[in-house]
Amino acid sequence: MMPLPQQAAGKKTPPARKRASPELTVDFIMRGPDLYGWAPKDVRWSGDSLRVYFQWKRHDDALNADYSTYVVNRDGTGLKKLSDEQARLEAPPLESDDTRDWKISLFADKGDIYLHDRMAGRTHRLSKTLEKESSARFTHDEERIAFVRGNNLFVVVPANGALEQLTDIRTGDPRQADPDKKGTPSQEFLKKEEQTLLEAIRERALKREQDEEKKKNEDPRKPFFLTARQSVSSLLLAPDETYILAVIEEEKEAAKKTLVPNFVTEAGYTAGIDSRAKVGDEQSLKRIGFLDAKTGEMKWLSHDIKDRDIRFLDPKWSDDGKKLVLWGRAADNKDAWIFTVDPSLATAKPLVQMHDDAWVGGPVDAREAFGWVPGTPQVYFTWERDGWSHLYTVNANGGEPKQLTEGKWEVRDVRLSPDRTKFLLTTSETHPGEDHLYEMDFDGGERRRLTAMPGGHKAEVSPDGTMIATVHSYTNRPPELYLQDLRDSAAKPIQATSSPAPDFWKYPWLDVPTVDIPARDGARVPARMYKPPKWRKGGPLVVFVHGAGYLQNVHHRWSQYAREYMFHHLLMDRGYMVLDLDYRASAGYGRDWRTAIYQRMGGKDLDDQVDAVKWAIREHGVNPKRVGIYGGSYGGFITLMAMFTKPDVFQAGASLRPVTDWAHYNHGYTSNILNTPQADEKAYKLSSPIYHANGLKGALLICHGMVDTNVHFQDTVRLVQRLIELRKENWDLAVYPVEDHAFLNPVSWADEYRRILRLFETNLRSR
Repeated sequence: MMPLPQQAAGKKTPPARKRASPELTVDFIMRGPDLYGWAPKDVRWSGDSLRVYFQWKRHDDALNADYSTYVVNRDGTGLKKLSDEQARLEAPPLESDDTRDWKISLFADKGDIYLHDRMAGRTHRLSKTLEKESSARFTHDEERIAFVRGNNLFVVVPANGALEQLTDIRTGDPRQADPDKKGTPSQEFLKKEEQTLLEAIRERALKREQDEEKKKNEDPRKPFFLTARQSVSSLLLAPDETYILAVIEEEKEAAKKTLVPNFVTEAGYTAGIDSRAKVGDEQSLKRIGFLDAKTGEMKWLSHDIKDRDIRFLDPKWSDDGKKLVLWGRAADNKDAWIFTVDPSLATAKPLVQMHDDAWVGGPVDAREAFGWVPGTPQVYFTWERDGWSHLYTVNANGGEPKQLTEGKWEVRDVRLSPDRTKFLLTTSETHPGEDHLYEMDFDGGERRRLTAMPGGHKAEVSPDGTMIATVHSYTNRPPELYLQDLRDSAAKPIQATSSPAPDFWKYPWLDVPTVDIPARDGARVPARMYKPPKWRKGGPLVVFVHGAGYLQNVHHRWSQYAREYMFHHLLMDRGYMVLDLDYRASAGYGRDWRTAIYQRMGGKDLDDQVDAVKWAIREHGVNPKRVGIYGGSYGGFITLMAMFTKPDVFQAGASLRPVTDWAHYNHGYTSNILNTPQADEKAYKLSSPIYHANGLKGALLICHGMVDTNVHFQDTVRLVQRLIELRKENWDLAVYPVEDHAFLNPVSWADEYRRILRLFETNLRSR
């Protein structure tokens, strides 16, 4: 694993600080983005590369105001806010970039389709209906526009508005549209009797047969009927327009979803929020079929990989429209494939197989970094074949995949350049805690770095290839929009936005030093270390555990845990040392780090927290009787496991919105790591805090939003009942009736963190 240096290039260890003004308080910190700023997002260039549009919210905007659209010139001048009407006409969001030259894009707004001329900055409305239209794309010849309306695919000619319906997909009983369809013997007897006895019925049947014959001559397409549990997920017109690729989603009848009660409502009555099914239950299935554009016949996609349930996604047509590839993943998560597809036969053949004994994954969704190399038969994709996420290509006609990047670093994003002549890669090759944008030829080779400033970048290259607009941040500097000229290597990036409130800068936020902590198995665990300038041996330690499991927080970017970053300064000012680890299973350090928790959550990931405590005691003189731990979501889970299974290491813990029993979490995340409860019961019992609650000794605080649709409040309720039955008394519970998984209200954040601070002050400082 690549070690993390203590500082970014050119940075020195900060000197001992005088007490800041203003003194940090929980209320000050928990203002959140109203304090540290709302990050610019959805950055896009005008077609002529002269202006940059983006979504932004200034610190002085009205409370609860939404993001607005802003524009700035490429030289950083002329920053201004657009009205809603100006934004819709000049700078709509980019939803479809399937033209070859970036000049025209399509988007949907409030159920209608619009065409946007990116060169002229003009928008033309293509539809105005009561029905919802979506998924607009140009046809392969770029003469017409295909879109979905009411579960069917249509094409329209922009020049004259001529409209054609390409599919006949209906809901309901197919027998209603086909009275001749055979029923049961009893039903057939009654039908025959009715026509024999009644002349009116005979005449009606004859008229229907004549009308149907006439309709068949005019439109021979057969309607396709959706069952009650089916819905259209997407419709994609083949380049030669002989087939429509249909993705049909089907809910399983036996599946049961959790109902989340919402107690605080406008009506004054408790309402129910339909949430998700639990891991291992029947999951909805997406099937891919090919509708014949002339006959309406449906052929369902098949494959010859025996005894494997494969979920197909993300169809990609080659530039010439002659080849189709699909990405597929096994339901057991251990294999993924790239398939070549014959639409006429509706058959898929594997081109590349990716296997992992734990689960197939990585830092970028492989389906997003997957497509055709323009003008070639090559398909590009990412793969952890050598233990790190790298870029590969393979010939769609067959052959061995070619690795284009290599090294103990990650490819984190893959796109095509605006002129479609190069790859644009976001990688961590300079440092595990930094993201930089590079361009690279399609056949690999040397990469040209486009971003310069240390930290994190989310960059967009201008259509003419001469500029980048990047949302950049650093450890102690929140995200801002910068503009950089790529033609002049000496040119400095121009800052276009200033997001934080003025009083944010009154406190000297740290460029937090990072350390590598030795783990018991010889690994070096990256950590941020907040150490008071006047640290005294015997002081208290708090360990923060980031959420999500697979997430990186020891880096040189502005943290998505910004409130916690500031809270750690408050703790440090009060004499606490704080450690924030990228424990095992965190993102950024390769496949083996990612999968280290397979079949055992709360194993190596918790060991890393314990080893960090031992290191802090040994190297910095932390008092072993004054150690606390806290975190939310996955961090809340680890906190519970720490308090229940390592009670002699941690004297106090705050568990926020925690998973308490993995058998109650969602399928997509949990089945990767623990398989399913019915197939791997041991893994679930080892990994679920509710089975270890009897070990609680220290002081425990649990905080949970009651309308959490991610980790359900039910998780906490069940654990509370278990603690009651175990006769445990040294725990407390705070509930937040109007909050989901991620709190929205500053008052809720402040209440929660005042309780966390009180927990540590009561149980760690007084000993």
